[in-house]
Amino acid sequence: MPEARAYWLRRPGHGAVEPVDLPDPGPGEVLVRTRYSAVSRGTEGVVFRGGVPESQYDAMRAPFQEGDFPGPVKYGYLNVGVVERGPDHLLGRTVFCLYPHQTRYVVPAEAVTPVPADVPAGRAVLAGTVETAVNAVWDAAPLIGDRIAVVGAGMVGASVAAVLAGLPGARVQLVDVSPDRAAVAAALGVDFAAPEDAAEDCDLVVHASATEAGLRRSLELLAAEGTVVELSWYGDRTVSLPLGAHFHPRRLTVRGSQVGTVSPARGARRGFAGRMELALRLLADDRYDALITGESPFEELPEVLPRLVGGDLPGLAHRVAYPPD
Repeated sequence: MPEARAYWLRRPGHGAVEPVDLPDPGPGEVLVRTRYSAVSRGTEGVVFRGGVPESQYDAMRAPFQEGDFPGPVKYGYLNVGVVERGPDHLLGRTVFCLYPHQTRYVVPAEAVTPVPADVPAGRAVLAGTVETAVNAVWDAAPLIGDRIAVVGAGMVGASVAAVLAGLPGARVQLVDVSPDRAAVAAALGVDFAAPEDAAEDCDLVVHASATEAGLRRSLELLAAEGTVVELSWYGDRTVSLPLGAHFHPRRLTVRGSQVGTVSPARGARRGFAGRMELALRLLADDRYDALITGESPFEELPEVLPRLVGGDLPGLAHRVAYPPD
C-alpha cells in the first residue's frame, strides 16, 4: 500500500502531521488519494480549542473521526480526492467524502459521492458546507417574495445566502460586522449590510455568526410571526437572549437546524445521499468560488490551523492542497 499521512490534534491548540497505516481496500471499499481538503473554521475551531462539551462528544463525532475529544483526535469532513482502487464504476473518479485531513484513505464505496464533471475539484471541497446550507433552507422553508436576512457571513452563512439568492422576488441581505464581506455578498448576488443598518421587518432570519450579539440582532430584525433559524454552534459557550420586549407579543420563533439530521421537510424523500448530490450539483455555479479565500499545502496545516482559529488568517473557506503522489 502507498504511504499515508494525517493531521492529528494531539491536544487542544497543538496538532501534527503523522504517518498512517492504511489497510488494503476490501470488497465494496475504495482507496482515495486526496487532492484537496478544507478547514471548517467554525466547527474545527471549537474542536481545536478543546471547546466541545463532554455532553456533546457523541453528537459532534465526524463520520470518520479517530480518537476522542478533546484529543488526540483526527477530525475533519471536507475532502475531495481521486479513487485509485475500488469498483470499476468509481475507479479514476473524483469524489467527495466526509473524511478528515489525510493524504490517502480507505472507506466503503457508498461513503463517497462522485463529483459532477462540471464542478472543479477545488470547489467541490465546499460540498459539506453547501449541504449544511441546503438543509437549513429546507428547515427554513422560505416563500417567494420573502424578506430574508442571513446574519453572519462566514462559510455557512455565505453558503445559505448563495442558495437563497435565486428565490424569486425575495429580498436577501447578508449581514456581517466586517465590511470586507460586502464583496462576497456582491459575488453571490445578494445585498449586504452592517448589523446596525440591516433591513428589518424580516419574515425569516438565518443566524450563523456564532455570537450572542448576532442572535440578538437576528430577533430584532424579525417581523411579527417571524422565525430565526439558528445554525451556529457555540460549543461550551452559553448565550443569553432578551425574551421579553417583543418576543412574545410578536410571536417570534427560534428554531435549530443541524446537518446531522436531514430536514424533516425532505428526509423521507432525499436522505443523506440525495442531499449531498444536490449540494454538489449546486457547486457547478462559479459564484461559490468567492467562498474560497485561502490555500496552503497539507504539510503546513499544523502551523496554519492555529492562525486560522486565532484570526491571523481571516477569510472564509481555507483550502488545503495535497501533493500529487
